[in-house]
Amino acid sequence: MISRIEINDIRYPLPGNAGSDAIHRDPVYSYAVTRLFDDKGFIGTGFAFTLGEGNDLVCKAAKYYADKLVGKDIEETMATFGSLFFELSNDQQFRWLGPHKGVVHLALASVTNACYDLWAKKRGVPLWKLLIDLSPEEIINTLDLSYLEDELTREQALQILRVQQSTIKNREKIMETGYPGYDTSIGWFNYSDEKVRENCYKAIAEGFTAMKLKVGSADPDRDIRRAGIVREVAGAQVKVMLDANQQWNLPQAMAICQRLKDIHPYWIEEPTHPDDILGHKKLADSIAPLKLAIGEHVPNKVVFKNYLQAQAASFIQVDAVRVGGVSEFITISLLCKKYGVPVVPHVGDMGQLHQHLVLFNHIKMGHEVIFLEHIPHLKNRFIHPAQIINGTYKTPQEAGSSCDLVELAK
Repeated sequence: MISRIEINDIRYPLPGNAGSDAIHRDPVYSYAVTRLFDDKGFIGTGFAFTLGEGNDLVCKAAKYYADKLVGKDIEETMATFGSLFFELSNDQQFRWLGPHKGVVHLALASVTNACYDLWAKKRGVPLWKLLIDLSPEEIINTLDLSYLEDELTREQALQILRVQQSTIKNREKIMETGYPGYDTSIGWFNYSDEKVRENCYKAIAEGFTAMKLKVGSADPDRDIRRAGIVREVAGAQVKVMLDANQQWNLPQAMAICQRLKDIHPYWIEEPTHPDDILGHKKLADSIAPLKLAIGEHVPNKVVFKNYLQAQAASFIQVDAVRVGGVSEFITISLLCKKYGVPVVPHVGDMGQLHQHLVLFNHIKMGHEVIFLEHIPHLKNRFIHPAQIINGTYKTPQEAGSSCDLVELAK
């Protein structure tokens, strides 16, 4: 039984221009952390990611949700978690502040993720194993499929999982081999050209076969020049992604993406405002075969549904610490599986939680594994940091979701 809850506002200023992009020039990587204490001594840890200011507001909202869990048994809670998620996300007091977006939905992510962590710890297994071992019916019972009925009914979701059951063994080898990471830290926006070049050489030496550069400069020539540096150092075989972090309006995006085609990017990420689905569709059509990736700032399953319906993105970067947590992540992943669109998560969690979800997506759902973003700046803040060796994510073995923070263990 959950006996008490604790909410923590944790903030980590980053040194040396790390984390900077075209919109967020001076980020403070921050977590609104929910901890659920049960009467057997287990602690479930979950969080949502912000960039500093407003983290306290997310914490206040998380307490509102988490207080409702006191006195509940985690096994009973998770057996019908989809119903609880629906109830909390449509709370008549908080829904007006969303619905299903912003501060209140980030808060729900924090609480939801703590529930999944506690569930896995109570069973003594890593989160990836807990999820893979669940039956299709048990997984669907943790999901809220409301507002998706036109595209994904309960029976359709069950069928997607059932179809994959017979071939699970064929995909389990990934637990031994691991899967690639891609290095985001080579090209933060405020880094000098020399620093970008140096980091590219370092990433290649560390075994990375994919890397990402921040673009969106006031002078597009700067973006072209820096992208050229990355391609020159990386060579033709390395995947290079370019991330504008929503900086461009649509006419700018259409013009600049045409110029960036010569770099042969694997994708252009967040080219314009994340709510402009039709704008993304227009851009995608105009710059094809260049592909778009979106998701870092897409708040919920309904907006992702619309992106998929419009065929406005080639890669979906859903983030379990941005949408309503693991439950909504899985829901969106099912939608993507139906549409045949790859899921390549954004990692506001620094890859800690998502390393489990990539394994689940591949083994249980049959998603292709392309790679997972790697951001190393908070590695020493986690009790069990994600292990990336020779550019490859290794399978976590500790019980839970790998989200316990050193500061909170003291």
